Amino acid sequence: MSADADRLVVRAGATSHDDWALDLDPDRAEWDYCGLRIVELDPGGTLATTTGGSEAVLVPLQGAVSLTIDPEGIVIELSGRDSVFAGPTDVAYVPRDSEVHLRSAHGGRFALCTARCERRLDPVHLPAAGVALELRGAGRASRQVHGLGMPGVLAADRILVCEVLTPGGNWSSWPPHKHDEESPEETRLEEIYYFEIAPGAVGDGVALHQVRGHRRPEVDLTVQVRTGDVVLVPEGWHGPSVAAPGHDLYYLNVMAGPGAERAWRICDDPDFAWVREEWAQEPVDPRLPFDARSAVPEEDR
Repeated sequence: MSADADRLVVRAGATSHDDWALDLDPDRAEWDYCGLRIVELDPGGTLATTTGGSEAVLVPLQGAVSLTIDPEGIVIELSGRDSVFAGPTDVAYVPRDSEVHLRSAHGGRFALCTARCERRLDPVHLPAAGVALELRGAGRASRQVHGLGMPGVLAADRILVCEVLTPGGNWSSWPPHKHDEESPEETRLEEIYYFEIAPGAVGDGVALHQVRGHRRPEVDLTVQVRTGDVVLVPEGWHGPSVAAPGHDLYYLNVMAGPGAERAWRICDDPDFAWVREEWAQEPVDPRLPFDARSAVPEEDR
């Protein structure tokens, strides 16, 4: 494994302990804001944790969960979903300095996306019907995006959360882009990619992901990822994420940064920005959307 892979790739199980399948905080990632924890609960399972100096967005990956947020004593029931490929889920925003108690009657897998922040806001339950569902790209660059915790969808101090579903054989996070500088065109954001891959007719699936440095041009990472793997993007061009034929790809993105404005503004890699012009000549992949909800094509947003 290269030095870049050793630093930027967290393999499934590498940080697991107790009920946590993944326990990644900013210190482990060697940056300032973003973290991600994934808990797996058996039927009737419970877990108590705290958010400390980080706000959080709780995302059901599979299953339903009840959470109690103290000191407010607010109870939020998340209906969840059968799998990450079953369409958007409802989510909960959990403020910093909270005690959180989880209980899942039938068990499941739940992502606690975190970002260090300054302000303590109110808890929020965002229903699945309120999640923005978008289709981006066209042809073999078609993918589906759920804006679970993005500006304009969910109020927060610093955290941004979305998830992307890519049909097998398609390219996502394409063209490559970056968000590592503060400017009118770009916001500086750390980013976590957490991957799950649908099994195919035979065997488990794989995908490919690429990160290339901007301030550090020596960073040049192309890595094979499997379900449960994480890739960290502290800076630089990232993408494509390539779904192997026959294996649909899911990834969850957690982002946060130091800017005064909570926003997602990106710059395309100038070597590949031309691909957007090609999309006007191609239809969106007919395999999308992954659920029955009407999606908003990119040109109509």
